[in-house]
Amino acid sequence: MYNWPFPISLTMIHMSFCASLAFLLIKVFKVVEPVSMSRDLYLSSVVPIGALYSLSLWLSNSAYIYLSVSFIQMLKALMPVAVYSIGVLFKKEGYKNDTMVNMLSISFGVAIAAYGEAKFDTWGVILQLGAVAFEATRLVMIQILLTSKGITLNPITSLYYVAPCCFVFLLVPWVFVEYPVLKETSSFHFDFVVFGTNSICAFALNLAVFLLVGKTSALTMNVAGVVKDWLLIAFSWSVIKDTVTPINLFGYGLAFLGVAYYNHSKLQALKAKEAQKKTAQADEEGGRLLEEREGEGSGK
Repeated sequence: MYNWPFPISLTMIHMSFCASLAFLLIKVFKVVEPVSMSRDLYLSSVVPIGALYSLSLWLSNSAYIYLSVSFIQMLKALMPVAVYSIGVLFKKEGYKNDTMVNMLSISFGVAIAAYGEAKFDTWGVILQLGAVAFEATRLVMIQILLTSKGITLNPITSLYYVAPCCFVFLLVPWVFVEYPVLKETSSFHFDFVVFGTNSICAFALNLAVFLLVGKTSALTMNVAGVVKDWLLIAFSWSVIKDTVTPINLFGYGLAFLGVAYYNHSKLQALKAKEAQKKTAQADEEGGRLLEEREGEGSGK
């Protein structure tokens, strides 16, 4: 709509805004407590995560130049497939035949949606799939590098540590890819209203995730994400006038059922784990009381 196809520049604006706002919230207003982190831990954990995040954002924003909003949301349904596959590769997830069948059903649904896409662009699909792969790797790396060390970053502290790192990683390709073009485009002027509201939306998304997960659970966020995808598809069809074909909807419907089943399975596994933990705690408490009673009896 604005004919400004510079995804690296846009992502850098987002990262600089989010980093500045996160700094104010943590250091000035002290809304969130900072996480204690050594230099070695930052270099070994946060820097690789920041590199993956910058690649994910760069490729995903670039895909919007070539693909419709609705089709991009359909391709994002492959995220559970990528996360599970990379988790199995790094031995953070156990291989299960029924889970793999579920992943294949999601992939099959997305493939049907891609077959029915009216404005299919191969390069755009490659960019979006690359973004999904980098984002899935980032999520697994967070589990390996940070969670395993007992460090948990909420979206605000995550932006505080990761956003500056992303900005630096994006600066390198920006100098060679987009800066020469922007320098020659003398007609360009920075619109503070457009870019400001855009950056506020980027930060508000992270804040909303923080509040949602804090009040409910990560599973609720996943369900809300599925609803968001359907709303975006409806919005792109009705407002932006993207072409959404019946085959698109049928394929995404299959993928949606696969994602819903995956979330349901994760919820059941989480409930079973919590129940097992409570049972173990009850048994431990019962054993401790029994020992105390036996001790009192022998004392008498």
